[in-house]
Amino acid sequence: MNLSIRLAHLYPKLMNLYGDRGNIICLRHRCRARGIELTVDELDLGDRLDPQAYDLIFIGGGQDREQRRIVRDLIDVKGEAIRQAVEEGVAALAVCGGYQLFARYYRPAVGEDLPGLGIFDAHTEHPGEDVARCIGNVVADWDGGTLAGFENHGGRTYLGGGARPLATVRTGYGNNGVDKTEGAVYKNAYGTYLHGSLLPKNPRFADHVLRLALRRRYGEVELAPLDDALEEAAHAAAIRVATSR
Repeated sequence: MNLSIRLAHLYPKLMNLYGDRGNIICLRHRCRARGIELTVDELDLGDRLDPQAYDLIFIGGGQDREQRRIVRDLIDVKGEAIRQAVEEGVAALAVCGGYQLFARYYRPAVGEDLPGLGIFDAHTEHPGEDVARCIGNVVADWDGGTLAGFENHGGRTYLGGGARPLATVRTGYGNNGVDKTEGAVYKNAYGTYLHGSLLPKNPRFADHVLRLALRRRYGEVELAPLDDALEEAAHAAAIRVATSR
């Protein structure tokens, strides 16, 4: 069977903090190595999203300035379609600023609240510019394994009763530095603060996202194993660095 995935990459120029585009590069590599065709459509300001056309939606991180630039387009132009896609089982990965805007709202240190899509039952508040940011390497327990990455965010995210965390923080701050949660999950949508980029350092999670993207079109698909020696070494090195402090 010839397998294919179509991915919507939201605001690739504006929301690409700390090389979040590396997640797309990782997915391309892992698909190509298995003979899976990956088509990436870059959707910028003004571009509409067809909820029936995509198997995976990705949005990276951005500073407050970039979030303000995209928020009205995200809500008014793409919002209804993104929500429909997620409800229908499309996989989604939202990182840092994208994660905040996939939740209910972001309250920055300065300026008005930024409304979110409300996909995740969560909200984010910035405690003020005089409060230290959540910066550093992260190790979090996820699905019997670990996620490793790097975080740098001023906002603190708090989950509501309708959201469950992606992972439990072992080292680092995660959502808010208090409750040990990292990220959020709703259906096949995942929000996280982990840069790194996230997927190259976490091949098991990368394949989990690919399976979800394939499932909607093909049902359960068994992915051929890859030689992940380099990726596993990067994963282990990230854990050593994070836990050595």
